[in-house]
Amino acid sequence: MKGILFVVSAPSGAGKSSLINAVLAEDGNLALSISHTTRAPRPGERDGVEYHFVAAAAFQAMTERGEFLETAEVHGNRYGTAQKWIEKTLGQGRDVLLEIDWQGARQVRKFYPDAVSAFILPPSMAELERRLRARGQDRDEVIRQRLANAAEEMSHVAEFDYVIINTDFEEARRDLAALVRAARLTLIRQSARHPEMLNFTAKA
Repeated sequence: MKGILFVVSAPSGAGKSSLINAVLAEDGNLALSISHTTRAPRPGERDGVEYHFVAAAAFQAMTERGEFLETAEVHGNRYGTAQKWIEKTLGQGRDVLLEIDWQGARQVRKFYPDAVSAFILPPSMAELERRLRARGQDRDEVIRQRLANAAEEMSHVAEFDYVIINTDFEEARRDLAALVRAARLTLIRQSARHPEMLNFTAKA
């Protein structure tokens, strides 16, 4: 049976990456898709770990060859998900998590309408600004742009199946882990895994 595709989106500073990494550390059957990006690595980031960092020309060539499942432009940088890796990993029965923005999520749903999607929200815009400033990575004008972009991104929350509000990190982590677990326990999936116990045909 093919794996489940999970799509997680959030505005910058909502804590998405930290939550995803915490869930991945506890779940051996959940694989993270590593996106390609044209942006420069931040301090401590490694090529092939946080992202595949590529030049703009190389990214464009990959796009023209149809290698991406989805692409998006965020804060002036381009991001893309390698389609072949997604198909191979899901085909092996492993569940895959995509950490992408709402633009990419919308494109993914066209190819994988049964993907399970979640949007992570900060508790407030004031807290989001505090978190962005606490990073110490961006100038004031960049932070203002990120906040404006966040408001636009959050306007698309209704396109997602689930919403997690990251007020308390541990609670939000449990929520995301519970979402993954619940998706694996649907009648259709349990019937495929345990036909000897569920001796009937599960219908969608």
